[in-house]
Amino acid sequence: MNDLKAARALGWASLAIGLTEMAAPGFLERKLGVRQHRGLLKLLGIREALSGVAILKQKRATKELSAGLWSRVAGDAMDLALLAAAARKTRNPSGLMTAIAMVVGIAFLDVLFAERVQHAQSNGKHVVTA
Repeated sequence: MNDLKAARALGWASLAIGLTEMAAPGFLERKLGVRQHRGLLKLLGIREALSGVAILKQKRATKELSAGLWSRVAGDAMDLALLAAAARKTRNPSGLMTAIAMVVGIAFLDVLFAERVQHAQSNGKHVVTA
């Protein structure tokens, strides 16, 4: 898979995660073991979905694609900070730890492909290869 396809896959993942956060915040609260955070989860969903749209609008390595990927990295950092804060209050530690592990894994991919796309874009490459 080339980097552009991977970036687009991350864009689709953002849309799916964002829509889930917007449509099912109660379900996510239960899985994370937290209460009264539905509004926050919906806002995080909007942020996530907008990152996905920013990525999916691009057809090649551009500054905008790179910015969309870096917005995911920033979102990952925010999500990890919020999950760490929730760790003190969770009623479902295993669910919260699962979420943290998932965010750490996807954050690794986000950084990797943000770096690669930014490098390709800065070198003027139109096709990004693995």
